[in-house]
Amino acid sequence: MAEVATSATSEQLLVVIDPVARRSDGESVRIAKDVLGAGATVKLCLPEGPEEFARALARRGSRRPVVVGDDRALIRAVSLLHRHRELTGCALSVIPVGGVLSLARSLGVPTGTVAAARAVLDGVERRMDLMVDDSDGVVLGALRIPPLQAGPDAPDEAAPGRPWLRTCQSLVRTLVPAARPSRLASAPEPGPARLRVEVDGDTLVDLNQPVEAVSVSPSASGMASVEVRPVSVGAEASPLLAEGRTVTVSGAHFRYRADTVVSGPVRTRTWVVREGAWGLTVPAAP
Repeated sequence: MAEVATSATSEQLLVVIDPVARRSDGESVRIAKDVLGAGATVKLCLPEGPEEFARALARRGSRRPVVVGDDRALIRAVSLLHRHRELTGCALSVIPVGGVLSLARSLGVPTGTVAAARAVLDGVERRMDLMVDDSDGVVLGALRIPPLQAGPDAPDEAAPGRPWLRTCQSLVRTLVPAARPSRLASAPEPGPARLRVEVDGDTLVDLNQPVEAVSVSPSASGMASVEVRPVSVGAEASPLLAEGRTVTVSGAHFRYRADTVVSGPVRTRTWVVREGAWGLTVPAAP
């Protein structure tokens, strides 16, 4: 892991440049370094993989961490800080560089390199809610459970008109190698999802009602917004909506997509909203 220190003002930044960002868009990385170096004392870290990425964050000392990378690098940084219980006293900054930037954009971070770097130097910390599951995984933005008829081997044509589902299928295929038939054999049978969804202990939908999709995302004031779309017969069924601090999904084995990561299959999972659990630097209001 290469480290380079440059000096400008008294503010100290630890700038961790994700290797994917360096490979995919070296020019944006160079611009980000130039802007930050002109406005702060910068220590650059160039990790070659996840372990070096984790060590760089762990050794940041009093420096404010800045991640240069895409949504996956941002999620990795928040996950590491959460695992070490260091989110409370740490304001994280990100300069989005790479191919997957929708999460950073939705959180209020500019996707232009210069604007994002200026926000690191001149922005404000915004405290954000975090969803934490019972395996200590984190969700920054949205959680989605797609229909079970879209198994890891299902062709894209199985989901006409649902591009988000085709994305999930592609991600799952990359996680389940074709050479491992034992895992494929344990995949759910094709058909609608039969899940129990509970919000703060109250059942929103039970196993007797097949559903097309479930989505969960932080809303406001420490609450999660839950939407369940039942399978429609004839006329389109209205979505079931609820808000709460704790969401439990259980039933047949299911996979879920948390931000950009597909996980599972699991039989049950509980997510709890932690209000204002992490801080992100965003542009100051005009």
